[in-house]
Amino acid sequence: MASGADAKPSAPELAAAPAQARRFVAARRRRAAAALEDYTELIADLIARQGEARTTDIAERLGVAHPTASKAIGRLEREGLAVAKPYRGVSLTAAGRTMAERSRRRHRLVVDFLVAVGAPREAAEADAEGIEHYVSSATLAAFEAFLAAQRK
Repeated sequence: MASGADAKPSAPELAAAPAQARRFVAARRRRAAAALEDYTELIADLIARQGEARTTDIAERLGVAHPTASKAIGRLEREGLAVAKPYRGVSLTAAGRTMAERSRRRHRLVVDFLVAVGAPREAAEADAEGIEHYVSSATLAAFEAFLAAQRK
């Protein structure tokens, strides 16, 4: 019998190639959508709090350079999610508002779940910034069910 130091690691379980490919394709799609979701959510928050969303404020709050924010806002416009007018800030289209609200709901749900399982609120808020974009609908439903059971 081999000792722990001599034992070979077992080969990882692999999903069938089509299933694994679907997972990676879905993850890449979510990664591409993550920035759009972050921008729409922030723009909606800025409009709600300040009455406007200026590119300078967006860049500052997302920790990016002004040209980076401008480029992302251009992408939002091409995707039909926002409208930017010089000297007037950025507004969201109906589709952009829907995306922002969906992202905000997912964020809150992930934060609430992480706090419920013992994560400190600050860590939960930070971690939710990434998790919210990648968690599936099925997992979100499980989070909701868990939280509902906790409230009983």
